[in-house]
Amino acid sequence: MTDQWVALEPGTDPVERTRILRRAHETFTEAGTVPRPVRSVVAESWRRSARAGVGPDGTATVELLDGDLGSYRAEHPLARVMPLFRELMGTFAADGEHLLAVCDAHGRLLWVEGHPTTRRQAGRMNFVPGARWAETAMGTNAPGTAVAVDRPVQVFAAEHFIRRVQPWTCAAAPVHDPRTGRVLGAVDITGGDGLAHPHSLGFVQAVARAAESHLALLTPERPAPDTPELTVLGRDEAQLLSGGRKVRLSRRHSEILVLLARHPEGLTGDELLCALYEDESVTPVTLRAELARLRRVLGPGVLESRPYRLTVPVESDVAVVERRLEAGAVTAAATAYAGPLLPGSQAPAVVRLRRRLADGLRTALIARRDPDLLADWAHAPWGEDDLDVWRALAAVRPTATVQARLASLEGELAAPVDWPGAAGRRGAASA
Repeated sequence: MTDQWVALEPGTDPVERTRILRRAHETFTEAGTVPRPVRSVVAESWRRSARAGVGPDGTATVELLDGDLGSYRAEHPLARVMPLFRELMGTFAADGEHLLAVCDAHGRLLWVEGHPTTRRQAGRMNFVPGARWAETAMGTNAPGTAVAVDRPVQVFAAEHFIRRVQPWTCAAAPVHDPRTGRVLGAVDITGGDGLAHPHSLGFVQAVARAAESHLALLTPERPAPDTPELTVLGRDEAQLLSGGRKVRLSRRHSEILVLLARHPEGLTGDELLCALYEDESVTPVTLRAELARLRRVLGPGVLESRPYRLTVPVESDVAVVERRLEAGAVTAAATAYAGPLLPGSQAPAVVRLRRRLADGLRTALIARRDPDLLADWAHAPWGEDDLDVWRALAAVRPTATVQARLASLEGELAAPVDWPGAAGRRGAASA
């Protein structure tokens, strides 16, 4: 398999693959060894299942019944995106005789909807609302494993650890709290062998992303009342919203405010000089003049000296992206990233921050391997020459267009360098 997260690549005979997997499953349950044809993600899940004491003939336990289930579902964060799940997946599930399922972070099924006949068949193995399908309870299965590894995953036929689940195929993707990055649960599509196609994995992944974006809109990140808000991503001159008033700052004032917002403890005049000016001949008098003008823009009592510091906390879009990255909420971080920080600035400290923020986000995107997130970055002005991102995109979405662009970039980098700075194109995204 070229992609361990895809259960069945196009052109693979599902009957033959099922036969191989059943033999491998028997080998594992009898001898504890995993033959090579089994995907690594499945092999690792089988081992976790065995360590958790799951037996291959187990049955799911229904933990939430009637009123308890209703109350729990009503209060769960994913209840707010169930209408979205139904809109995006309901027709697909019904027409394809599949099931739409949503579980919580503990692998308990909260909703199971779809084709009536398929629901009745799934009910025989307790794939029903309220049942616990965590990997530690039911072994390898798409919703339980997606929550366990925090990755979109497909599980095909005899890759399921429990034998009675092996006639089924499913694909699931975790859904995260857009503010904290915490896993809220997973969205799953369950049905027959046809779901083993790579498209079903991409489909649930896109639905999970849409749910996270919708949750971010429903619960936007709000600073404390009256907290000034600084917008500096994707623009050369910052915008400051304070007291209901929008102020467009000069480039130098933008740089100063970015640095002071990041250093609430304050910066000395010498520290600010080094952070702002490449030219060492710039005198403290020049800096004091800039700070005096900024003090008039901000109003009385906001900017103090000795050291220079802001008397009120300032929220910024840079800080929002950083917090979301630290929490692992990559989709939410990418959504908040409107472009490089003050892209025209040459202030040394701003350049370092700009590169660190862009590199942190692009590294997270490459690690996440989400084709839509990678495509968004690659097709943005700051990512069009980012070779590493294009390579990552080609690995998960090898279309002719992507492959052509990657070949073009690699050709440019392989060409003789005959002008200063040509070799620096690879890092264009973080400049």
